[in-house]
Amino acid sequence: MSKGSHEQSKYPRTLVTAALPYANGPLHLGHLAGAYLPADIYVRYLRLKGEDVIFISGSDEHGVAVTISAEKEGVSPQQIVDRYHAINKASFEKFGMSFDNYSRTTLPVHHQTSQEFFLELYRQNILVEKSEKQLYCEKDRMFLADRYVEGTCPVCGNVDARGDQCENCGTWLEQTQLINPRCKICGTTPVVRETKHWYLPLGRFQKELEEYVNSKKWKENVRGYVDSWLKEGLEDRAITRDLHWGIPVPLHGYENKVIYVWFEAVLGYISSTKELSQKRGEPNLWKRYWQDEGTRYIAFIGKDNIVFHTLIFPAILMAWNEGGKSRYILPDAVPANEFLNFEGKKFSKSRGWGIDLKDFIDIFPPDTLRYALALNLPESRDSDFYWKDFQARVNSELADTLGNFVNRTLQFTQRYYDGRIPPRGKLNNLDKWAVSQMQETPGKVAALFGNFRFRDGVVEAMSLARAANKYFNDSEPWKSRRDNPEQCATTLNICAQLTRSLSILLSPVIPFSAEEIWKMLQLEGTAAQAGWDSAAEMKVEQGREIGRLSILFTKIEDSTIEEQIKKTASGENTEKPATPQAIAPIKAQISIDDFRKVDLRIAEVISCEKVPKSEKLLRIEVQVGEEKRQIVAGISKHYKPEDLIGKSVVIVANLAPAKLMGLESNGMLLAASTDDGKLVVLTTASNIDSGSIVR
Repeated sequence: MSKGSHEQSKYPRTLVTAALPYANGPLHLGHLAGAYLPADIYVRYLRLKGEDVIFISGSDEHGVAVTISAEKEGVSPQQIVDRYHAINKASFEKFGMSFDNYSRTTLPVHHQTSQEFFLELYRQNILVEKSEKQLYCEKDRMFLADRYVEGTCPVCGNVDARGDQCENCGTWLEQTQLINPRCKICGTTPVVRETKHWYLPLGRFQKELEEYVNSKKWKENVRGYVDSWLKEGLEDRAITRDLHWGIPVPLHGYENKVIYVWFEAVLGYISSTKELSQKRGEPNLWKRYWQDEGTRYIAFIGKDNIVFHTLIFPAILMAWNEGGKSRYILPDAVPANEFLNFEGKKFSKSRGWGIDLKDFIDIFPPDTLRYALALNLPESRDSDFYWKDFQARVNSELADTLGNFVNRTLQFTQRYYDGRIPPRGKLNNLDKWAVSQMQETPGKVAALFGNFRFRDGVVEAMSLARAANKYFNDSEPWKSRRDNPEQCATTLNICAQLTRSLSILLSPVIPFSAEEIWKMLQLEGTAAQAGWDSAAEMKVEQGREIGRLSILFTKIEDSTIEEQIKKTASGENTEKPATPQAIAPIKAQISIDDFRKVDLRIAEVISCEKVPKSEKLLRIEVQVGEEKRQIVAGISKHYKPEDLIGKSVVIVANLAPAKLMGLESNGMLLAASTDDGKLVVLTTASNIDSGSIVR
């Protein structure tokens, strides 16, 4: 038995979830490679192994991103999520995602589940109520979320800084730090008011979370991320927010607040399973998968969701379990992938860079994309999708290797054996080699799929297709048909067995093509129902009549790929936002004398720490030549203090001092902003002396 199948056999059943995609835009290829295709391959593999497994996901439909999209288009948030839920659900279906249930967080079952969790933690006195200051618009009669307020940046003077970040200088801000703030909705000046919110005290569960994490053998990229959070120490995190779009907080006095989306979205896995129970007429089905220790829970996500699924969601479940009336299981594995880039750059909706799933599968068969992505999954580091690589995968591997073998085998059988599988005689050494390849491959692929090494598993499965082609060529049936008819019949019989085996082994990856092969062999049932281990067996009977033959894969012409490359360059391949967000325009020209007024220096970071009561600020002590000075920078969401210590950075040395959270900042770090809003501090080679002038 393979290692992968041995590990799974300890559990009577498996629950698999894939991250809930945000319903404010269409899915792109990066989403598929991050969480969805790996999850689908795994689930299809488990089903072939005969295991009890359910596959759960759904649309994440709350949060500020949805309301902002709605306001840009002048429609309601419900219209936005209705549109993109339908688009993404249809795209998933065409792509071959085999969810048992794909739900929505706007459904009553999800609202009820989220409020039930909130109230249970409230009744156990786990939640902590805190007062905080926030900007309030008296005209619109609402507290303003960070992206609903603009003002002047206290660091660089940009008059259009947002309530969470200044895009001009990159500083992360608290909204109350803005000078001359204004409501983004109506333009009036908001006032500072106190508001109350409920917090989940994550620190209370730190020890339990450490024990839980240490009991798991997670991927290195996942474990490294989790360890850094635990080392820094977990803090209280707000679970309510002053918004109208979302799940109402079920407490008196909190009628105008909603449950924060980060808290309720992960509960969408539970509510989606409850919806599945309702659809199947089995009210307690969801409990079998969520509250039975015999269930193994696997959560597939992208790396941007690691903290929510390894620490925060488990903490929520631990908090519930303290009540004792029922106990939820925790994730056993969280096989998070890194990011997939597109033609060397990050996917960017605002810049039209990339291609949406719905557009891709309107042009190319879904299996071609599934296969190309499977061989390029960012399992341990970021990877790239290139149009030319996609074309090469389809043409040389799917068409020339797999498709060519299946076509030659069945065409030869059709022409020279009246379309019936010929008898198998005594095996020679070459025959035995081919059969041994078929018998060994299922176990090899199982060991890889079972341990979340899908890319290597697909390579191993395709190695059997290459071996099958070699066997066909070396056997030379076009010669043995005349010289040794019995050997020719044996060759074609074994090729039919190999064809069936490949259909099963590749079914999790290219399900549509696998079923097409199965139909051409006219076998009973489907490839997805055949049973994984049977791929090692010779199950195609002598005399079985094959069906109508078809071309599995059509080669992609150079002109087709060139057209897609041109569309990519022009931004035609992605849906544009209602209000495009272009790169900030270059400012008005200045004279060389103006530039000389700015004193840029190399500084060495000698100490760094988080500013208490601030989620965004770091207090940094730097050495500038012989001088030490303090700089306060809003980069805590992008850097941990230890990441900066010892670095040589570039600072504006003659900027007038400013006070942030009561701390004087004497200078400013230079940083660049990436497409996805991440700040990257500009650093230099360590052999440049601190205090050196940057010209």
